Amino acid sequence: MAVQGAALHDMVKPLGWLLGKWRSEEGQGKYPTLKDFKYGEEVEFSHVGQPNLQFSAYSWHLENKMPLHREVGFVRIKPGTNQVAFVLAQNIGLSEIEEGEVTGESLKTTSHTVGRLTFGKPPQTKQIMREFRRSGDILEQVVSMKTENTDMTEHLRIKYKKI
Repeated sequence: MAVQGAALHDMVKPLGWLLGKWRSEEGQGKYPTLKDFKYGEEVEFSHVGQPNLQFSAYSWHLENKMPLHREVGFVRIKPGTNQVAFVLAQNIGLSEIEEGEVTGESLKTTSHTVGRLTFGKPPQTKQIMREFRRSGDILEQVVSMKTENTDMTEHLRIKYKKI
């Protein structure tokens, strides 16, 4: 939750274009080992005045509205650079650290660390790539994934509107 009236920390001002709550019911999911699917999702980037943004993502099945994937975490910038780190925990038992760059209204990251439950469902996720791009009032996210059985492949694509 954002602290009412907290000033955006100077260090994360390059990420200010992400701030707010974004929602879509037009998500497209695919993967070679899955049947294509559609989903809805709400993401939020907020801050409390610290040198990071807080992130949350909540998705649901479009037909029955049942909850699907959940992610929470933080976005940080390496001081004096455009290098960013995305630290995430997922309800499916994954935790990850992604690093990359913010350029204008684009944020691209790739995981260098993916942790998982010892009893996680196979196949094991090996790497995740993520891109957020903003164009006007639209925020797009594209997520690609590599598992122990499948090379890096686009998995999710969604365009959100700010709410």
